[in-house]
Amino acid sequence: YRFLSHSLIAESSFFSSMSYAYLFKYIIIGDTGVGKSCLLLQFTDKRFQPVHDLTIGVEFGARMITIDGKQIKLQIWDTAGQESFRSITRSYYRGAAGALLVYDITRRDTFNHLTSWLEDARQHSNSNMVIMLIGNKSDLEARREVKKEEGEAFAREHGLIFMETSAKTAANVEEAFIDTAKEIYRKIQEGVFDINNEANGIKLGPQHSPSSPSSPGRGAPGSGASSCCS
Repeated sequence: YRFLSHSLIAESSFFSSMSYAYLFKYIIIGDTGVGKSCLLLQFTDKRFQPVHDLTIGVEFGARMITIDGKQIKLQIWDTAGQESFRSITRSYYRGAAGALLVYDITRRDTFNHLTSWLEDARQHSNSNMVIMLIGNKSDLEARREVKKEEGEAFAREHGLIFMETSAKTAANVEEAFIDTAKEIYRKIQEGVFDINNEANGIKLGPQHSPSSPSSPGRGAPGSGASSCCS
């Protein structure tokens, strides 16, 4: 697939240029048009693109952050929301340490479909994957169909982290990606993740020192324009 080859080229050039202690792999999931690609663009490029081509298959983005004084690379796979691409999306769950499950607060159907997305994610991912539930387009309060309390209740019921965001104004976008990473990092410190198994979506980088006191013990492109994104 064309989108995949371009992604791998971007991945190779990005990761060869910077050093890091850990690499965390993310996947962004949810219905089409909820603003997944715009969230990624806002986080990686700090810009908003009001009209975004529909994602075809999977697209790639990356950014370096710092947690507890350590450089961490986030490798983020933005997936297509259309049903026809669900099989491709499923193949990316297994290697992800974190998932951003996104709905649009102005479209109740996208909220109603969360259960299906969550079942898919839990069936195809590792059991320790951190899932952040995101109610996007919080800037469109006048068109809201899903109350914030409903998102909070869904997250509480299913053991998810919850946040409302706006890819347009950048509200909570940084926090959504970084808080997910903080939770993954916490699980690493507690020995929940086997960091020697890259299938868990975590990779040790050249800055990582196994003897460091803060380290866990050893062994432990598209077509069809869509205005989707606030």
